[in-house]
Amino acid sequence: MSEELTCFKAYDIRGELGVNFDSEIVRRIGKAVVTHFDAESVIIGYDARKTSKEFADALKEAVCELGADAFMIGLAGTEEMYWAVTHFEASAGIEVTASHNPINYNGLKIVKKHSLPLLQEQDFLKIKKIAECKKWKDPYKLGLVKDISAQAKKKYVEKVISFVDVKKFKPIKV
Repeated sequence: MSEELTCFKAYDIRGELGVNFDSEIVRRIGKAVVTHFDAESVIIGYDARKTSKEFADALKEAVCELGADAFMIGLAGTEEMYWAVTHFEASAGIEVTASHNPINYNGLKIVKKHSLPLLQEQDFLKIKKIAECKKWKDPYKLGLVKDISAQAKKKYVEKVISFVDVKKFKPIKV
């Protein structure tokens, strides 16, 4: 028996806290991502909203329960998660964020391997269906949690700075 998840919108996942978005729904979506991609590893980051760390922890548990490793990048922007998926060769990435939505909302942004966006029919709607039906893959082992936040931040900053020739900057007087 399936239960419709109304937090799935046209192109992302967002919902009102306690109404159609909570830790249990986040866990289901995390398991659906691992199942759909047969993921070996998932990058997980979160924004500064009060509930985001709690939801990232729920994702971490769900991912590991199904045998994938959870690579935790901590407090990070969505663009950092996108970069980390490719850099660390993860199977997928999930950022807990509600972007511009009101404070009583939160959500998830998901990308697949190589930081590619989800395709509507082949990925997004299939993840939704798996989460609604609770049809997970059978784990053969528990996944590991790897806190790569310090390493990821350092490498991300190096990558961003590599786009700029700092030697061309002129000194500024303040």
